[in-house]
Amino acid sequence: MTEKILQHKHCSICGKAIPVDETFCSDECKEKWGAMVKKRKMMMYIMYGMIAVFIVLILFGGGL
Repeated sequence: MTEKILQHKHCSICGKAIPVDETFCSDECKEKWGAMVKKRKMMMYIMYGMIAVFIVLILFGGGL
């Protein structure tokens, strides 16, 4: 006897089974996701800034 599993997917944060039309299982997981995305964006901006500074130093600081 095999049981049929209903269509579902898993919460991106905690991994709990959720309905197909949902993205997160709770508001807490949605907030965690938002904080993670915000942190990733900030890290990308910092990385781009460091690369820009490095390029400027190479271009204009070559006589050091």
